[in-house]
Amino acid sequence: MTWRGPTYRMVDGERIDGAWCHIWRRYRPGDPYYVDDLIVFADGAITCGDRTDLAGLRKMLEQGRLAVTDPALSPPPDARSKWSSRSGGPLTSDGFLLEVADRIEALAERPTAGQRCWDAIRRFQQEPSEAHRELLRAAYLAVPPHLRIYVLGDMDRQDRPLRILLTDIGEAVDGDGPVVTAEMHQSVLDYFDEGDQRVQREQERRAVQFADDPAEPGRPALVSHETVYPRGWPEEPGLFVLRNDFPARIVFAGESYASVLHGYWALSAAEASDRAGIRDAASGREAHDLGGGAARRKDWPDVRLTVMAGLLRAKFAQHPELAQVLVSTGDARISYTGFSDAPFWTDAPDNRGRNWMGRLLELIRSELVARQLLLSENPNAVGADGLS
Repeated sequence: MTWRGPTYRMVDGERIDGAWCHIWRRYRPGDPYYVDDLIVFADGAITCGDRTDLAGLRKMLEQGRLAVTDPALSPPPDARSKWSSRSGGPLTSDGFLLEVADRIEALAERPTAGQRCWDAIRRFQQEPSEAHRELLRAAYLAVPPHLRIYVLGDMDRQDRPLRILLTDIGEAVDGDGPVVTAEMHQSVLDYFDEGDQRVQREQERRAVQFADDPAEPGRPALVSHETVYPRGWPEEPGLFVLRNDFPARIVFAGESYASVLHGYWALSAAEASDRAGIRDAASGREAHDLGGGAARRKDWPDVRLTVMAGLLRAKFAQHPELAQVLVSTGDARISYTGFSDAPFWTDAPDNRGRNWMGRLLELIRSELVARQLLLSENPNAVGADGLS
């Protein structure tokens, strides 16, 4: 099955994450099947028309109310050789139930069947006893049959090393494969050891290459929404001070502007008369409309990022209280959204968005933090980044 997500439901104010896939469903025996959504949640609840659980899902499959493959299609022919087949086993109701149970484990952030199989592999590597081989066998068989070829993440050998290891010496793998020897069992252990060594070398290489990567995960993304206040901005606008139309007068390149938006669109205009009109506009939105309708400087595409960065630096350098709001966002990614700004500046949902405003705000934030650290160590230091 192809699982999609994310989805969720709310229970007593708590978000329960879920995932969904398509399944064939019918109301009663004899009715035609149709494609429906089967949704599973981290707490074990399952929805397909009715709310149920794993036991209920099994019953619906046994009764023929649900089907995991298109009932109108003929079943695929059996593989002529299980050992040489490059495909996973066919999707069955039992295999699908194992897959659903595994999906619930993943949503609940518990070990999946594949992870438990790897844990069993590690135990057997450390102590290759018969008891540990039986535990490995049970862990491998708990993986949905149609997904077992993927459990080792090896596109070439697939799950063959495990199938060799779980076959007794003197027996043929899968009944039609090679007869297993003690040397073959040892070669599988060597295969896992070599894989561990490659992983260790890659981890050591990445430790050097990613030496400056933060050890801890960052804050969740912060979304800066476009907001209209017809009666004026509130006394405590909070994160809305990050918006370019927020009224914070700045001096930049020898001129005074009522907001970043005033400065940006005034400086984009080719004619001095247009620049003056935009600069003196009653609001940021009006400055935007005037600027958008004015003739643009020929070099504007090449300099607009530099101009915007300069305006933002001026805003937060000249208004320390606003700078503290920006710094308070920590290392969160800033997603700058809005319908009034071009996708070049915003985090538009259709993949056209470049989110340059969010990226510039993150840059200015890092400069502010660096300057604060510099001043804490040397109060007489003068920053060279334009924020002093």
